Amino acid sequence: MVVSNRLPVVIRKKNARWIFEPGTGGLVSALAPVLKKKKGMWIGWPGSDEQLPYRRILRVAPERLGYQIEPVTLKRTEIINYYHGFSNGTLWPLFHGLLGKTVFNRSNWHTYKAVNAKFAETVASYSAGNDFIWVQDYQLLLVGSELRRLGFKRKIGFFLHIPFPSPDIFIRLPWRLELIQKMLQYDLIGFQTRRDLRNFIQCIKSLVPSAGVGYQRPYSIISYEGRTTVAGAFPIGIDFAKYSDLAKTEEVEEAAWLLHEKFPDHKLILGVDRLDYTKGIPNRFEAFDLCLEKYPQLRQKVSLIQVVIPSRMEVPEYQAMKRELDELVGRINGRFTVLGWVPIHYIFSTLDTTQLVAHYRSCEIALITPLNDGMNLVAKEYCASCTGNNGVLILSEFAGAAAQLNRGAILVNPYDVERTADAIFEAFTMDIEEKQKRMRKLRSEVRHNDVFRWVDNFLAAAESLE
Repeated sequence: MVVSNRLPVVIRKKNARWIFEPGTGGLVSALAPVLKKKKGMWIGWPGSDEQLPYRRILRVAPERLGYQIEPVTLKRTEIINYYHGFSNGTLWPLFHGLLGKTVFNRSNWHTYKAVNAKFAETVASYSAGNDFIWVQDYQLLLVGSELRRLGFKRKIGFFLHIPFPSPDIFIRLPWRLELIQKMLQYDLIGFQTRRDLRNFIQCIKSLVPSAGVGYQRPYSIISYEGRTTVAGAFPIGIDFAKYSDLAKTEEVEEAAWLLHEKFPDHKLILGVDRLDYTKGIPNRFEAFDLCLEKYPQLRQKVSLIQVVIPSRMEVPEYQAMKRELDELVGRINGRFTVLGWVPIHYIFSTLDTTQLVAHYRSCEIALITPLNDGMNLVAKEYCASCTGNNGVLILSEFAGAAAQLNRGAILVNPYDVERTADAIFEAFTMDIEEKQKRMRKLRSEVRHNDVFRWVDNFLAAAESLE
């Protein structure tokens, strides 16, 4: 049984009827085969506060998807306080180490607890026998403890898709002790990187000194109040074959050719990010601006294509972020544009999969520079799509993916604008042999540690629990 904030489907109206369509994300692609095989269930919020007949809409899910779907409906106030408030206004910035963006609100915390209890009640209503419960991400940190409160005895696993902060950041949370104690009600906790795991263990030692902490390779073992929790690092991957195969299709080849036709004699740099302050897009624009100033020989020879996927546009802070990006693009383009060449091509939209992979394939350089990221799957998708081994990945050292991709990527500190500018020049001037050597390493790593291996490793760890 998979439990996540959102369901793996999109519900929409078609010809006056409500229908659902399967989701296309990496998590859905990885978990759907397991749920089909095990005749499982996915529990989550449909994504709207509209009072729709969700169960009737989703009743054909077992036939269409091969597994059941059970919606958890939320009231408008719960969406505001639990989702926008505590999840994305408190946990998201805090866990990414951005204290200046973090809001501490007692009412939001209480709603967060209540919604986690609502998810747990739904799980308890439908779970039976030897079901393994796998809870996903920061919105549902307390589901395990709420299930234990209901007398739930079966195994419960949890995976955190975003970073876990160091103790000096985590202790700013007013409800730090209650939160971390309740996390220890899970049997298995997974993190993206060893760094996140270390941060969690350090927080346990600092805040819960009565807990026993041991090590049984490759896991940490925590004993607390008669319960044992196993914690480990399980770096998430992508469906490598999907992106690699798609990059070779006629549709992508044609779209990639058309893209390069728009930019004759230019090397293309690509950025793809959801609109969010953790992605470091302003820093990236500043680095590209400095690169053009410091290395004038790159002018009219390189263009940055920045794709920004709209997100949380109802939030004033994200609206302000969008205005900041618009102004930065306007300033840089106004400074350097000449007849026939515009340095930054800014796309504020979602690309379909074919167009996205065409961009991956066409762009000689990927500039992936988040200020902090749990993993960053865009970096892995880019590598999987570079079937000719001729791309260069510039990657933030604060992305979780850096731990796996450091041997082939050019690592940068996104706060160091000058070093990032130098990295762009290094990538632009890199010889073909070096490019191919690096990309072969990257593709090998991404292929080996794909999303299916992630699922297998986590479930194998869960099955090994006594």
